[in-house]
Amino acid sequence: EPAGAGCLMLAAAFAAVVARWTGATAAAGWFAANALCLGCAVLIAHRFLRLSEAGRVGHVGLNGLAGWQRSFVVAESAQGLSWSFVIGLVSDADGLHAASFPHAASVPLVALFLMAATSVSITATLPAGVLGCLAPIAAAVVLVLHPMSLAGPEAVLSLLAVGTLGYFVVLARKLHASMLQSLQFRAEKDELIAELEQAKAASDLARHRAEESNLAKSRFLATMSHELRTPLNAILGFSEVMKAELFGGHAVPAYRGYSADIHASGQHLLMLINEILDLSRVEAGRYELVEEAVDLQGVADECRHLMALRANKKDIAIGQDGGPTLPRLWADARAVRQVMLNILSNAVKFTPAGGTIRIALGATQDGGLFFAVSDTGVGIPEAEIPTVMSSFGRGSFAQKTAEEGTGLGLPIVKGLVELHGGALDLRSRLREGTTVTVSFPPQRVMSTLPPLGAGQIEARAAA
Repeated sequence: EPAGAGCLMLAAAFAAVVARWTGATAAAGWFAANALCLGCAVLIAHRFLRLSEAGRVGHVGLNGLAGWQRSFVVAESAQGLSWSFVIGLVSDADGLHAASFPHAASVPLVALFLMAATSVSITATLPAGVLGCLAPIAAAVVLVLHPMSLAGPEAVLSLLAVGTLGYFVVLARKLHASMLQSLQFRAEKDELIAELEQAKAASDLARHRAEESNLAKSRFLATMSHELRTPLNAILGFSEVMKAELFGGHAVPAYRGYSADIHASGQHLLMLINEILDLSRVEAGRYELVEEAVDLQGVADECRHLMALRANKKDIAIGQDGGPTLPRLWADARAVRQVMLNILSNAVKFTPAGGTIRIALGATQDGGLFFAVSDTGVGIPEAEIPTVMSSFGRGSFAQKTAEEGTGLGLPIVKGLVELHGGALDLRSRLREGTTVTVSFPPQRVMSTLPPLGAGQIEARAAA
């Protein structure tokens, strides 16, 4: 409708100009015919827009979309035909070649150019409609203006008019192709958005199920922890009584060994349950750190003393590199002790008899603290390092030698270190040994305050 109003105003302005040569009656008659054609085109477009998409495709009276297209082409052709009559009216005017109007022939050409440009912009989505509108205009230019413009500047205008109308047809096709490509891109974009929304919904559903599974796992572990530990405590207690023969000796000596095996198996099962629960809490982010000032040197001495018995059985020497006194570490003492014990336990487990283990402590370049455990064990192939760092992951050597372990030690260590904001670095070479380094950030190092001078002490005493 806005486009129709603009075309009507253009026709009215041109009719007012043409009335100078053709007279008011002829100009008014042409304007009425043009308005009638324009009204028919607007009416068809209005009826088309009022229909639903299904109605546009299956409209019985117009035979679907093909019928609508034919209606639009006929309406645009009628528009072009009405404008082509203008050239005939102007060419038949008596005052056209008068001296006062030497270039009057250029007036309809300019108006036709404006009409053609308007038609291209409005009906570019229907190239056949553009061609139907411009074909009568081009024919009128060739048949009417050409004979009268063999001599003079009008000849150039006639050729320019025909060339421009041809360019408008090409331009309409280009616009039509661009619009089709734009619609295709829009459809692909809508399809992509729909796929993204569907993927997001599936991801949200999967995340919700994962959260429910994780919650169910936590509840299961909490329940099983209680249900397993209760009978396990009885097994450990009674087996220890039987092993120590507190209520009398065994009639069969083999029972003493069986009692020791039951007690050892119970302790192993208890350790396994504790490791699973610790890993579950670390992965779920529910492991609460009880932070305090920790003497890293004292923790290393304690862990080395605890592992000395196992190391002596395998003739393994555990040494510690001396160094300057280190500041205290603000951390969870139990977690730091568990980290160091797990690393030392792995070092003793996979170091052959006669090997050595070294513990090194010191400060990092950025002001943090670290401790490293190096051994002369069998080492780990580089390809298996990600495996041993994963939950329940065990290297090929541990599987071949049937070493005890669940594959939870290093994952627990890594989780506890990361809870402190630290980092775990494992470097190993096959048949040469392994070095595990744990570093803590500078934010956890407790700096020592400088001593107070005599004047400061007296000032504080006076206060």
